[in-house]
Amino acid sequence: MNLARLAAERASLGHPVRVALIGAGKFGSMFLSQAPTIQGLEVAVIADLDTDRAKAQCRAVGWDDVRVARTRFVSDGLTACRSDVDVVVEATGHPGAGIAHALAAIAAGRHIVMVNVEADVLAGPLLAKKAREAGVVYSMAYGDQPALVAEQVDWARSAGFEVVCAGKGTKYLPVYHEVTPAGVWDHYGLTAAEAAAAGMNAQMFNSFLDGTKSALEMAAIANACALDVPQDGLVFPPCGVDDLAHVLKPRADGGQLERSGVVEVVSSLERDARPVFRDLRWGVYTVLRAPNDYTAACFRQYGVPTDKSGRYAAMYKPFHLIGLELSVSILSVALRGEPTGATRQWRGDVVAVAKRGLKAGEMLDGEGGYTVWGKLLPAARSRVLEAVPIGLAHGIKLKRDVDRGAVLTSADVVWDEANPALAVRREMQLAKGLDK
Repeated sequence: MNLARLAAERASLGHPVRVALIGAGKFGSMFLSQAPTIQGLEVAVIADLDTDRAKAQCRAVGWDDVRVARTRFVSDGLTACRSDVDVVVEATGHPGAGIAHALAAIAAGRHIVMVNVEADVLAGPLLAKKAREAGVVYSMAYGDQPALVAEQVDWARSAGFEVVCAGKGTKYLPVYHEVTPAGVWDHYGLTAAEAAAAGMNAQMFNSFLDGTKSALEMAAIANACALDVPQDGLVFPPCGVDDLAHVLKPRADGGQLERSGVVEVVSSLERDARPVFRDLRWGVYTVLRAPNDYTAACFRQYGVPTDKSGRYAAMYKPFHLIGLELSVSILSVALRGEPTGATRQWRGDVVAVAKRGLKAGEMLDGEGGYTVWGKLLPAARSRVLEAVPIGLAHGIKLKRDVDRGAVLTSADVVWDEANPALAVRREMQLAKGLDK
């Protein structure tokens, strides 16, 4: 609760926290819109493949010509990592690029705020370990749901509660797993022309719909918060905020969880597509358990909604502001040396599952595409299966047929041995001390 004061002190000393932003897309632009109003923070470098587009984005979010002129624009993220900055923000959304930029930032002694959950799930446990060994901070991005959940989990444990379940809400139906970019806009109430006019990427938006993004975010939470992953993936139970404590508790106590201490995503739609009452589509939650009868009585005395037993309660945040909140992470790592959530263990993984029957010789097109969707599995199970991680399921060829709904394995694909991200992933698989 002192970040604004600490940042103001840096401003008064004429020594603001200097930031390099890699990726001036939607998330980055939301952050850029806030940056001019934050004392003690300076966006010194912006890296984007299209620097003219990045400059146009800055102007579109309210930057004047003076601020644009004094900011360095580069087309290479590695150059940004090696610039004279305190913090590197990786917001490309590309797993391979995210890994390369994190390694470059670590080598240059820069703190990293990893917006790129795709890279974090593919290799985050190893990247975080390398950052700690180098004396820099590797952090989740505040404003995105994993960091907000990590904050809630830390609060609950610091207050002495058992964390039973943690996660977020989303719009989900089982049929969404097979939606492709060709049909995605029907589910968002847009035409393809309207989406194109707004600059919306069909494959990216489809990754939110087909369950891949939810799986990635829950893996990141599990890896940061020492929570477990459901053995056969997310269930997406329909659930509103009033029912969180009733639904998200172990089956032994009348809930729908296989056990306590797991991640899960709740749907804003009933299975027949009716809207859930008081849904949590845009928010995050944590279900906690009172450690004793006295605490449970306090829940009742102070109006905390609980399940029928009075022992399970839920805390939730109905909205997240994405890039508008990103500066909290930047200031925390730079001024306090603390991440706003950070990967610690490799507990959850996201594996590629066939959206349809696939044929030998086909090329996989990755997250949100036409061929595969991402399913959350325990990392230990993923390793036994030798499953293809969703972060590497792009631009690689199938060497045999794969049935619809099957998890893709190494035996199914021809790996690109020249891919640096594949090498880092294999290094993580061999590293000691990353499993729980």
